Amino acid sequence: MNTLLTTPRRLVLALVAAGALGATGAGLITAHEARAQLVQPVAAAAAPATAPAAVSLPDFSAITARYGPAVVNISVSGMRKVSDDGANNPTARQRGPQGIDPDDPFYEFFRRFGIPMPDMGGQGQRSVPVRGEGSGFIIDPNGIVLTNAHVVKGATDVTVKLTDRREFRAKVLGADPKTDVAVLKIDARNLPTVKLGNSEDLKVGDWVLAIGSPFGFENSVTVGVVSAKGRSLPDDSYVPFIQTDAAVNPGNSGGPLFNARGEVVGINSQIYSRSGGFQGLSFSIPIEVATRVEQQIVATGRVEHARLGVAVQEVNQTFADSFKLPRPAGALVANVDAGGPADKAGLKVGDVILKINGRPIVASGDLPAFVGQQAPGDKVQMEVWRQGRAETLAATLGNADDKAAKVARGDEAVGKGQLGLTLRPLQPDEARAAGVENGQGLLIEDARGPAAMAGVQGGDVLLAINGMPVKGVEQVRAAMAHAGKSVALLIERDGDKIFVPVRLG
Repeated sequence: MNTLLTTPRRLVLALVAAGALGATGAGLITAHEARAQLVQPVAAAAAPATAPAAVSLPDFSAITARYGPAVVNISVSGMRKVSDDGANNPTARQRGPQGIDPDDPFYEFFRRFGIPMPDMGGQGQRSVPVRGEGSGFIIDPNGIVLTNAHVVKGATDVTVKLTDRREFRAKVLGADPKTDVAVLKIDARNLPTVKLGNSEDLKVGDWVLAIGSPFGFENSVTVGVVSAKGRSLPDDSYVPFIQTDAAVNPGNSGGPLFNARGEVVGINSQIYSRSGGFQGLSFSIPIEVATRVEQQIVATGRVEHARLGVAVQEVNQTFADSFKLPRPAGALVANVDAGGPADKAGLKVGDVILKINGRPIVASGDLPAFVGQQAPGDKVQMEVWRQGRAETLAATLGNADDKAAKVARGDEAVGKGQLGLTLRPLQPDEARAAGVENGQGLLIEDARGPAAMAGVQGGDVLLAINGMPVKGVEQVRAAMAHAGKSVALLIERDGDKIFVPVRLG
């Protein structure tokens, strides 16, 4: 579960029994004794011929003292609609957790954290107040604050609290849900600020430091290392996240992530957790993404992102074998929006985008993350793998507000043997329902063997094999006659198109 890091104001502490904290006796040793036991055998061992170079840790206390005052606590309040008459009200049964309307701005907040709802006594629906907390940091001495969009979403009142305990009512200048970045303005001067760095200079294994208000504990400091870069998360394809193991929890949302030089390189945004709390996987928005959003909001009050007009999916080894790629890399095009920028550029379903503007596309999420940070109207060059060879295409990017970019998802393929499909031509009404031209595609009446193991189902429509459109069973037989150990099937299901990798042996 990807968990947004806003936390409710109320907090219940679980206290440990004093007897457990004060336990002594046989089998327990002091930290000093433990240290002595560890040091003695090391001292007795022969010194190595060449001692490793000494490595010094960053001065985390100096970073905290210098930039901690620029990290703020953000309190928000608003209203939400609740209802407890779901047992008798069909409309209420369609609502989300605890009767919250899914369109309510605080729906996601309550769904993720399961906040108890007040007893409405069967009185139907009404609005009740809600409060939450997050973090932020000051980037301009005249009161510009960066935080997460989900921290202030739906809030009618936003309060920024400094470390010197001063509080200011904040104005939300703008928020961009696509990148989860929001810009606030408070009426103050000569404020402490952070120093912005460059996340592209980060290396996996580098030390990082996070400051925020987990569970309402203001200005808490945690440290860790960069675990990975360029992570793509479900429904967050516009952001190449920085993954760290710095402990962040609900309430850290919007707080800064510092590098070892004390420069902000990211905004702490999400955690991956099965419990709702920290489990070693934290994700931060690169500061370059945030500053581009901030500059647009300050200048125009809104944010624009570019759009290519494709749905892409990951290239695994099975796809690489099917399309005769040297290695599993790139973004496999599963769908092209009719009349969109990619369509006009000549991009086709089954193409694999390997580079864009000379930048390698290693994982499929690299493509929407790059495109989303460009401006509508920008021109890009794409290196595309098509039918066993590379081609170059040029596209003029559109506006993401016209239609959201998508990342398709597919299952891994497992299995051996023949393809295992029972096929027949589509009837005219079936073709219309599937959104394909009459005479194109084949209805899958039954799927067995490798195809079924790969996730193909009866009722799916087979559109292409290894990027080659199929109109009849003979074309399928011909494609299978030239297939290697795997094939890539393009299927349509419930209006969505996706490639499914099928390993044959």
